[in-house]
Amino acid sequence: MLKLTEIPNSERWRKIEHVHKGWSNDEKYFVVDEQGNRLLLRIAEARVKNSKQAELEMIRLCNQFTFPMSRVIDFGTCQNEDYVYMLLTWVDGAPLEDCIHSLSETKQYELGIEAGSYLKQIHSLPVTKDVSDWEKKMQQKIMKRIEEYVYSPYTVEGDAVVVDFVTEHLHLLKGVRKVYQHGDFHIGNLVYTVDRKIGVIDFNRCDIGDYVEEFYKVQQFDREVSIPFARGKIDGYFGGTPTLAFWQRQALYVAYASLYSILWSVPFGEKSVAEMVDRFQLVRKDYQDFQTVIPLWYA
Repeated sequence: MLKLTEIPNSERWRKIEHVHKGWSNDEKYFVVDEQGNRLLLRIAEARVKNSKQAELEMIRLCNQFTFPMSRVIDFGTCQNEDYVYMLLTWVDGAPLEDCIHSLSETKQYELGIEAGSYLKQIHSLPVTKDVSDWEKKMQQKIMKRIEEYVYSPYTVEGDAVVVDFVTEHLHLLKGVRKVYQHGDFHIGNLVYTVDRKIGVIDFNRCDIGDYVEEFYKVQQFDREVSIPFARGKIDGYFGGTPTLAFWQRQALYVAYASLYSILWSVPFGEKSVAEMVDRFQLVRKDYQDFQTVIPLWYA
């Protein structure tokens, strides 16, 4: 059982509430200290310490930016080093996906513009690590997962054309610009702050890779909740209409993710699988079975 009292300065905490929202394996707590500071405590098993340190480094890198986001307070181990903890500032506000429909479509688009500009700032961070083997590893990863899907009992109607599109376009991954990725930058991981701004949270899937890969979740999540926000996010990132090269790679990632997400959802039960199948069929519709690389909701 977790003993939060072993975390340094926990005696100064006056309020602790378990946070259940989200897909992360971290234990999360909302904390208020004796000075009224509102904090987020994340705790993970020590076996993932290296990935949590990478997440910490990513957040620290991004903390140079002024937009609303989680900011690092402390990091360390607890309970005989069986766990690692991360203490961050709490981003006050409401989950964007829960409140965006109370706003006008113009405001939704403007928030998308804002979110896209924040993602652009994150991608501006210079990558200093060697990622020369990224293309080979990414191609192998995609093909492995596509094969797992093809030989699974969860294949669905209309998947052949999507499988073909993925395998025929893997060459597009050659020579792409690599960036520090947030890793999960979509409407479900953004906050509508008390100042009516976008707040950025949940860096636990951060990585280094193709900047375009960040955008397949525009289709998976943003588009389903708010098309004006989805359009704005793309326009805000590019300062206008994206290039054809962007759309081609984005379609590749969307096609791949729409297939593999069906398998990914299996452990979560039949309802989750059905939702992913519906999402796959929406992708087919939006991309006209990938006869176009620009989705109908944007074109």
